[in-house]
Amino acid sequence: MPTRTVKAALALAVVSSLALAAAPAQAGAGSHGNNEKKRQADLAKAYVATAKYLWEPFAPKDGFMRTNDCVADPELGGMGYHYVKTKNIGSTNPARPAALLYEPGKKGEKRKLVAVEYVVVDRDQDLTTDDDRPTMFGGKKFDGPMPGHEPGMPVHYDLHVWLYKTNPKGLFEQWNPTVHCPQPGR
Repeated sequence: MPTRTVKAALALAVVSSLALAAAPAQAGAGSHGNNEKKRQADLAKAYVATAKYLWEPFAPKDGFMRTNDCVADPELGGMGYHYVKTKNIGSTNPARPAALLYEPGKKGEKRKLVAVEYVVVDRDQDLTTDDDRPTMFGGKKFDGPMPGHEPGMPVHYDLHVWLYKTNPKGLFEQWNPTVHCPQPGR
């Protein structure tokens, strides 16, 4: 078996076995009862479904379109590179994120999976209404509605989940102050 396949299989096994232990630790202590159980179960599903993408080449092979634009804000932090699977847009299934977020490795080469993102198109395309705001992970509301981030992208809601890198601002925050994009010319 090729070394890369063995490493990917080991990563998948490790993350899968730790998913149930790790998810509650990141879920937060503020929720109780059924919402907390749902949050933990959904986080575990997301971990298990996306663990194989710790090895970045698996993402494009599974239909996630690789991008070369690293998203960051000088004041808020970064998101990293978005790998988008358009057929998952609209999904609120924890195992089917619309995007995988990777941060650049040292010297900008090897990318590291840090988060997943769920995207749902706003039904009425009106930024002033939010009666169709989706929720996931035990009642966590999506951010939005917000305008598209590029030409042709509709008004939508999104939810970031920092499964693979701790976000000091919170598990479901859009921006992570510890994610940085390479600066041109460096």
